[in-house]
Amino acid sequence: MIRYNERRHTLEQEDYRFELQDASQPNLFRDVFSYGKLPKITFNYRLNPMSPPEEIWITDTTFRDGQQARPPYTVEQIVHLYDLLHKLGGPKGIIRQSEFFLYSDKDKEAVRKCLERGYKYPEITGWIRAVKSDFKLVKEMGLKETGILTSASDYHIFLKLNKTRRQAMEMYLDIVHAALDEGIIPRCHFEDVTRADFYGFVVPFAQELMKLSKEYKIPVKIRICDTMGYGVSYPGATLPRSVPGIVYGLTHFAQVPSEWLEWHGHNDFYLAMSNATTAWLYGCSVINGTLLGFGERTGNTPIEGAIIEYIALRGNDDAVDTTVITEIADYYRNEIGYNIPPNQPFIGKNFNVTQAGIHSDGMLKNEEIYNVFDTEKLLKRPPGAAVSDKSGVAGILHWIKRNFNLDGKIELSKSHAGVLKIKEWIDSQYEEGRVTIISDEEMLEQVRKYIPELMSCWKRL
Repeated sequence: MIRYNERRHTLEQEDYRFELQDASQPNLFRDVFSYGKLPKITFNYRLNPMSPPEEIWITDTTFRDGQQARPPYTVEQIVHLYDLLHKLGGPKGIIRQSEFFLYSDKDKEAVRKCLERGYKYPEITGWIRAVKSDFKLVKEMGLKETGILTSASDYHIFLKLNKTRRQAMEMYLDIVHAALDEGIIPRCHFEDVTRADFYGFVVPFAQELMKLSKEYKIPVKIRICDTMGYGVSYPGATLPRSVPGIVYGLTHFAQVPSEWLEWHGHNDFYLAMSNATTAWLYGCSVINGTLLGFGERTGNTPIEGAIIEYIALRGNDDAVDTTVITEIADYYRNEIGYNIPPNQPFIGKNFNVTQAGIHSDGMLKNEEIYNVFDTEKLLKRPPGAAVSDKSGVAGILHWIKRNFNLDGKIELSKSHAGVLKIKEWIDSQYEEGRVTIISDEEMLEQVRKYIPELMSCWKRL
């Protein structure tokens, strides 16, 4: 059978059928994942067409995967963070759903309190194992959608579940049937897909899910889980690690609609953000992440990064209020007590702070030279300057101008006697063996000592 692709304006073959390959032994791809050596990235030069969906959005798993690598949030913290997710995602639902555990009394209380907020976005969804007894939790909470763990690789099917591929598929399909019988949208989490036999298990399983969807006339969603962070975005890379290949295979061969596909990546190899963006570009409508990137081991795609990437890709600058990202960071610091790494993009204390003297000199002339964008406007985070032995006179002058509201009342230059005295003091500190940066409090004391006339202009009094 062939069909006309309205989007690409070409005829395409449609009736691709991939049979489940019920192997007697697990395929562990030992040439790629030898365990005793670093995993290899291989290429077969097969290129997949870039095909961004008409609409793309973000989903959240801060309260599910995000709690697997940090102390659990209190109910009050969950509700407040849920409020911030709602505020950040905006009225159009750029952050469309948020996923919750349903097992403990605290989990259920958090879901109830968040449901009481009455927000359209993010919609609250659940997560369960592929066990029928867990399904009653979803019904009890009155949720419309739930995630279901449907592990895809032979590492999980053979070595963890101790089943064959056919047994695993039948078990998964059974729980999907149960969800559909109750009118609940199932979201199948293809765990460890980047180590799975793609055409021997992943595509045949996805095709069976699409058959069920047609039968029940209810969406069956698929979350593509790069559980170990093995995915790569490189053109021509081979499966099972190729992100373009996975997304193309599911949309083209299994005929999964883009809006039913969701990428969930981990950051074990520093690729979580780039892999998520690649999934968007090759036909996956949804990327899943967590606030600050919290998650199992190295964490997930950070939602704050995904928001910035969304705007960069779509040019829709008014879709969200990016200053909420700073509100979220402040809440983690001040209320939750989490010490955000200072160099973490967009939320770290020093992400837009320069220490190099040559950079400070450029910032004095025009901050656009060394600041990634107008961080004061978009994040309520004006660019800063940290002072060290590398800062030079330009760095000192930059720090002063950033922290004092001079407004042309007092003219300062690199040759000002007070600035040079502060430079002498800083040099003496490092000559005596200092290795840390000069704190704001120390700099303020030096200004008070050597340029006292500036104190009336100090911004932080």
